[in-house]
Formats: sequence, structure tokens, C-alpha cells
Amino acid sequence: MKRYQDIADPSLAKALAHPMRTRILSALENRTASPSELAEELGAPLGVVSYHVRRLYALHFLKLVKRVARRGAVEHYYTTVAGPRITDTAWESTPTIVKQAMVAAALTEIGTAVSEAANSGGFERAETHLSRSPMTVDQRGWTEIARELESVLGRIGKIHAESQKRLLRNDHEGEQLATAVLMLFNTGPAGSAEASTADGTRHGRRGEDRHRSASDGRFTGRS
Repeated sequence: MKRYQDIADPSLAKALAHPMRTRILSALENRTASPSELAEELGAPLGVVSYHVRRLYALHFLKLVKRVARRGAVEHYYTTVAGPRITDTAWESTPTIVKQAMVAAALTEIGTAVSEAANSGGFERAETHLSRSPMTVDQRGWTEIARELESVLGRIGKIHAESQKRLLRNDHEGEQLATAVLMLFNTGPAGSAEASTADGTRHGRRGEDRHRSASDGRFTGRS
């Protein structure tokens, strides 16, 4: 399955701004579920979840996997087609209020996943990673960092795909859930050197400016 689906149309990006749609996409990544199962899992009314599932299906973010007859009704089961990834051009053209809604929804999902991981031992392994790197850069530096993160995301996608193949061959032996979160954003008001050079608390080993962490969950959003 294609891991990401590039979204170049700002109107489609706008359709993803509702936090419930972000939660549904996250819940359905790498699994299949019905609206009733999602409603129970997300703690939301079935009618609300069903509406947003239908909209995501109509926009081709979800695909119908099967229909199951239950107590005189037919239950529909869906999964994600691919994680939506908004292109730079579409993101630039997306209204600010929509961007804010999408970022807020994504950060809520990330915060929930990180908190759950922190409370369940998700940060205990030696290879886990968590870092914050405030810096001052020019426009070229900003662009180069953005491209580097895009490249890292691509490599992570390939690693994930190869891992999926091995798990299938080995009957899912050693399977574990992991989440990688990549971010790049302006700190404080645009052009504020003071904000962008604020020092953060860092921990590391062998002189590295980092502390590693991993979390259990899923994240779907803009790269």
C-alpha cells in the first residue's frame, strides 16, 4: 500500500481540518474498523463518526474493505488508502484558519500518543529519541533543513515497508508499534532572532545534543 497520498488541492487540505477526521485517519492506519467500532474507541456519537467516515471515503482517503450483516443491518469496514501528505504549494495556499485547525488536531494526536507512551514505558529503550534544536538560519538554511526532513521521511517510509514484508514472512514475530514525529517551524514572531535562538534543555550521550525516545501510536499529517 502506498504510504502517503500527496494532497495538492487546498480544498482537500481544508476537508482534513476537522479534528474528528484526523482522529479517524489515525485510528484506521494499518487496520480495518467499522464506524460503530470507531465511535466506541473515540468516545464520539455514532452519527458524527459515520458522517465523517462517509466524507473521507468520498474524498478517497478511505476505502471500503468489506460489508458484514449484523442484526438485520449491514456494517461497513474501512481502512486508509494512504496517509495524506499536503504538498508545500497546497499548504501555502491553505487559509490560515484551516492551517491552525489542522495543526491543532495533529498536535492533539501527537500529545495523546506521547503521554500514553510516557506513562507505559514507551521511552525506556536505549534507542528511543527526543530532541529539540532551536537555531538561527537564513532562508537557504531553512529550505535545506526542510528538504533534509523530507528525505528522512522518505527513508523512514522505506524502512517501514521493508519491515512490514519481514513481519509477514515471520508471522509478525517481534512486531512492535512505533511513532516518529518530524517538525520544522518558526519559533516566535517571524524574523525574531531572540526567539529562534532560545536555549532548550537537552540531554545526550557521547557528546550528542539529544535524548532518544519512542512512542506507541500513530500519526498522520503534513510532512
